[in-house]
Order: sequence, then C-alpha cells, then structure tokens
Amino acid sequence: MADPKMKTRPMGARAVLGRTGFPDITSDTGGTLKIATGVSEAGFNPVDLLYASLSSCLVLSARIAASKFGVLKELNEVRASVAGEKAADEPSRIIRFNISIEIDGDFDDEMKAKIAEAAENDICTVSNTIRGNPEFVTKLL
Repeated sequence: MADPKMKTRPMGARAVLGRTGFPDITSDTGGTLKIATGVSEAGFNPVDLLYASLSSCLVLSARIAASKFGVLKELNEVRASVAGEKAADEPSRIIRFNISIEIDGDFDDEMKAKIAEAAENDICTVSNTIRGNPEFVTKLL
C-alpha cells in the first residue's frame, strides 16, 4: 500500500508509429518526445532513452543520498554519464552499462563513494529495475 504522505505522479508512456515516419512518445503527464532512428540523426533513440533514464535517475538519487547523509548543503553538482555495450548475438540487448558519476562538492572520497553507492544500489528505481528481473505483462488489444 502506498504511503499516504508520499506525493505521486502519473507514470507511463505511449508510443505511436504509422506505416511511415518516426515514433511519437507521450508521457502520462503530457510530455512529448520525437524518436530518432537514423544513425547520424540528432535526437534520442530508444536505447538513448534507456541511458538517459539511468543517468537522470542516478543524479537525482545522488542528491537524495546527499540529503539522507546530511551533506546536501555541501553538494554543488552531480553528473552521470551512461553508455553501454550491445550484445553481438540474439536477442538484441545491452550486456554492459558503463557508468561514470562525478560528485562536485565539499566531500572527501569516502563520502563521494557512499553517495554514489547509495544512489546506484539503494535509491535509483531505474538501476534497481535493470538489475532485477521484472515481470512483463503484455496484452494485445
């Protein structure tokens, strides 16, 4: 059961693709994205969105971790870069995530490591989901 004090927001997304063209994505909150599919086309493709989800979740989670450790005032900026390695065989998938986290603030290396570890292993819903084995429930309409 959800904590009644916890604020929630609608979560989900819908993709629409015609016979030609590119997918249009709409979030349940009304946000929109155009998906890029060309190799040299600027924009996000579906795998970029996976990397973007992980990197944004990690920086948000690092800020939350700094707050939990009582050092938020010392935090200046958090940067996370995510890329990966695609499998050479079927099925198509990412087999390795390469993550770099930079924490800028008045911290020693031990506190930076604690913040990064808490962000990645305890707080970030995206990293925890990727590491897990979530159930897929698909219905054809």
